[in-house]
Amino acid sequence: MKSKKLQSVIEGILFALGSAVEIDRLSLVTGEERIDIEFAIEALKERYAKEESGITIISIDDKVQLCTKTELYEYLIKVAKSPKDYALTDTVLETLSIVAYKQPVTKMQIENIRGVSSDHAVNKLLEYDLIKELGRLDAPGHPILFGTTEEFLRAFGVSSIEDLPELNTDKVESFRKQAEEEADEKLSENVDVGV
Repeated sequence: MKSKKLQSVIEGILFALGSAVEIDRLSLVTGEERIDIEFAIEALKERYAKEESGITIISIDDKVQLCTKTELYEYLIKVAKSPKDYALTDTVLETLSIVAYKQPVTKMQIENIRGVSSDHAVNKLLEYDLIKELGRLDAPGHPILFGTTEEFLRAFGVSSIEDLPELNTDKVESFRKQAEEEADEKLSENVDVGV
């Protein structure tokens, strides 16, 4: 494999994996000798230095990793500290409400309240750091218990869970009936089309 092509392959692998990769593994995957891999890595390091690139390759034991240059960390910190833009759909908000008011709660309990699968909504809330795993329920299967995070409190402007607005029991019952009716409609639609 030509040197430029080998550099591209290594660069692509390191970028895609985002973690340290053993030099021997790069050799095995590319079918190239270890010495050629090491030369290609050094050439990439030199190219990144000449181009004043924002990335570099670091060596950790017998591994290499594509990383941001240390002189750019201040910018990474600013980006990491900037407010997150959440895309909270009705489904995600409904799931978040259940977790906030019922915590600690399992995914099965969330699904029993919602009447539908909540995998996507729970995963989004975990991704947004609005909920977290609190442990496991001492029951068969030891399901994960979920609760809200400090990020949830910041995002919704409350200092503690106790500061959440009181639920109006009449409205809760109304919402429950509405959800049951929607679930019944979906079920009858699925039956009508033969699903």
